[in-house]
Amino acid sequence: MSDQSTTPTPSPAPPVPSGPPPKVTNRGRTAVPIASANADTTEVPEFEPFGAPGPRGFPPLTEYLDILGVDMMRSPDEINKTQHHTKFYNSDSLIVRRGQEFQVKITFNRPYKPASDKFAVEFVIGASPQYSKGTYIPVFPSQERQSSWAGRITNNTENTVTMGITPTPDCIVGKYHMYVAVVTPFGIRRTRKDDSRNLYILFNPWASADAVFLDDETERQECVINEMGIIYHGAYDDIAERDWNYGQFNYGVLDACLYIMDKAAMPITNRGDPIKVTRKASAMLNSRDDEGVLVGNWTGDYTYGVAPTSWTGSTEILLSYASSKMPVCYAQCWVYAAVFNTFLRCLGIPSRVVTNYYSAHDNDGNLKTDIILHDNGRIDRSRTKDSVWNYHCWNECYMSRPDLPAGFGGWQVVDATPQETSDGMYRCGPASVQAIKHGQMCYPFDAAFVFAEVNSDVVFYSRSKEGTMEPVKVNQTHIGRMVLTKAPGDVTRRDITDQYKFPEGSKEERTVLEKAEEFGCQREKSSPPDADVDLVLPTLEVTVGNDFELSLEFINRSDQRRVVDIYVSGSVVYYTGVTSTEFLFQDPTVTIGPNKSVKEVVLVESKNYMKHLVEQANLNFIATGKVKETGQIVTAMKVVTLHNPKLSVELSGGARVSEEMIATVEFTNPFTFGLEGVYVRMEGPGLMMPKTKYYSLIPAGATLTWAEYFSPLRAGSTRVMVTLDCPALRQVRGQASVTIQP
Repeated sequence: MSDQSTTPTPSPAPPVPSGPPPKVTNRGRTAVPIASANADTTEVPEFEPFGAPGPRGFPPLTEYLDILGVDMMRSPDEINKTQHHTKFYNSDSLIVRRGQEFQVKITFNRPYKPASDKFAVEFVIGASPQYSKGTYIPVFPSQERQSSWAGRITNNTENTVTMGITPTPDCIVGKYHMYVAVVTPFGIRRTRKDDSRNLYILFNPWASADAVFLDDETERQECVINEMGIIYHGAYDDIAERDWNYGQFNYGVLDACLYIMDKAAMPITNRGDPIKVTRKASAMLNSRDDEGVLVGNWTGDYTYGVAPTSWTGSTEILLSYASSKMPVCYAQCWVYAAVFNTFLRCLGIPSRVVTNYYSAHDNDGNLKTDIILHDNGRIDRSRTKDSVWNYHCWNECYMSRPDLPAGFGGWQVVDATPQETSDGMYRCGPASVQAIKHGQMCYPFDAAFVFAEVNSDVVFYSRSKEGTMEPVKVNQTHIGRMVLTKAPGDVTRRDITDQYKFPEGSKEERTVLEKAEEFGCQREKSSPPDADVDLVLPTLEVTVGNDFELSLEFINRSDQRRVVDIYVSGSVVYYTGVTSTEFLFQDPTVTIGPNKSVKEVVLVESKNYMKHLVEQANLNFIATGKVKETGQIVTAMKVVTLHNPKLSVELSGGARVSEEMIATVEFTNPFTFGLEGVYVRMEGPGLMMPKTKYYSLIPAGATLTWAEYFSPLRAGSTRVMVTLDCPALRQVRGQASVTIQP
């Protein structure tokens, strides 16, 4: 018997267990785990008895209908893949699109008798499939008994039945397992699980009831079927092109795209909704908070991975991620957009990569990009925090938006480049392009952020010695200068700026900006008077390594003489607008007669900028100054993109399917110094998978030659794309087009 008078005394609490905490399970919260992996499967029994067997077990079931074989009709030239526009997928499995009938042939041990025989075709996806969740779907041949997916017998000859099956236009997208089940008096007998009866169901832009329906065949061919992309970069007055192999039909890419959703633990039941799929993928394409596909790197040091400028296509990135289960190094905005485009097109969501020239990324969420000047007119770099990206790439995908009012479906912006968090994660979109154009920034998701990227004003502030700031110039046309995408069915570009904004200065544009202010966006209200001296910087095309002259033209629109103290700053900048090094600074004083113009020439020498160059070789010139007589500020900005030497790519051979061809790459080092650590990459849609060669040194003036043998896999127009990349020289590209005969 215990001593009743003993009083408990407190003691130190036990230490917290060391090591990582155990993974929290669903125990006590849900009866079964939420199915969130397409790769998980459930064992479906081959025989499911209706009751307990007798003393001698079940009698032999030989007299009842039995399944001898199932033909999924899955080869590329058979009816299913042809009608469903999936014949290009390099996969042995059947791939179809939802909302459209496909056919399977079932061979029984005797002729099928509709009056007495009962069978069903069953589809399951994920773990713990349930009919109510849409993860277990039985399809019946009789019209009297139908499930959510329609079934009908299209042909019944001898022992073979051909069955037409139509998945609902909003069913789950992913990889299903198919079984054929026959009812006997004693239970249900099924085919055993077999990978040859796997079935992939994709979104269907050809089906009018699907949320991604796009009623334009030319656009569908471009935004779903086309593998060869052109991504625009450079500067808005010096546009450059980058070829990209999206490779959405390559072997393993579809499985990699499904793995991305598995890695995100996205519930299977959400995978039929393109809004949820694109939003989840926008977060998963970057690795910032969820171990996603790509690691962003803008530093210029790519020792532990592949330089973003070196990639030629998405295949290598997606297959590497799916096999290693680790984020792939490295990416910048166009790599995120290109791989995201592959993901979307592979799953059947119409998509395209767009480029916005002079894209604002301001740090305090208003509609102003602030540039701070000293009171003498010189730029104050330490206080200027906002940056203007020379260009920024994102994606548009096409879908209806039942969650928004009518009229806001169609093209939606999604962006996987990690810039700002949205609902706690680095992602952006889908944001309706129509909502952005009309200033409806309250609509989900992230319309306000994209609106600022294309609509900010550049505001120059003069900062006095006491620290007060006064706006001295507002440039309302610099940001969102042009939005480009590839033209459908062509290799030209298409200007889609008018889909994002009304013409600058129009009545509609003013209305939209007023509406944006109602939703809390701050704009610069003051409009300082324009100076009566204009400053114009020329458009230049300069090859890397060359000296050149920068000509500043001053135009005096007044009737009096004007004297301008001007500050000319030349900086090497990243394409994000962030300054790396200032390599030039001059402060001439210019005198301009009344109603006259004067040119001031600044010599830019390569020896000053070459040693500071970062990738994409952008030089940013900002001229700011003060008119002595009036105190007015004059400013001008110009980005000069230096042009790199080119690679030559030549193709020789029969240009027929399965006939050997040769791709020959040549590059001559034009510099007076050797190029070290050079990677050359080559690939081509329908021609070859990505190939890589490494050269430790290409001496000055030396020529590199690489001949690669390959055999085309399919007919049609295509091209071989090649990049050369090393720390001293980024973004050297070449390509050769070819039409392969059958």
